[in-house]
Amino acid sequence: MATPAFEDLAETFAFLDDWEDRYRHVIDLGKAMPPLDDSFKVPALKVDGCASQVWLRPMIADGRFEFQGESDAMIVRGLIAVLHALYAGLPVAEVGRVDAPAELGRLGLNEHLSSQRSNGLRAMVERIRQTAAAAAQA
Repeated sequence: MATPAFEDLAETFAFLDDWEDRYRHVIDLGKAMPPLDDSFKVPALKVDGCASQVWLRPMIADGRFEFQGESDAMIVRGLIAVLHALYAGLPVAEVGRVDAPAELGRLGLNEHLSSQRSNGLRAMVERIRQTAAAAAQA
């Protein structure tokens, strides 16, 4: 299960021939994201387990999951944008049903990220899943 935005992203990745083009595209996605206001760069929104600094600000509206995020590393900003395409707009009850490793695997990210970046990506996914699960139970 993936959002239409993620399906569009997966189609774009399918047309990019090599990892360097995909890597540049991920960075461009990060550059296109609106910055997170400094008032939200607080310990409660910081994601542990990432080599770089990462903040995710969840927002639940009308039972749907949304978030803003930022990182001090360009590739990680791009990964946040990829996760945004994967999760934003989903009903909170559906967020936990997304098979993030499989969906991200469609982009070829698993083979090309360092172990630190992979661990950070998993930490971001886990934060998203926990936040949505808590909102679904509220």
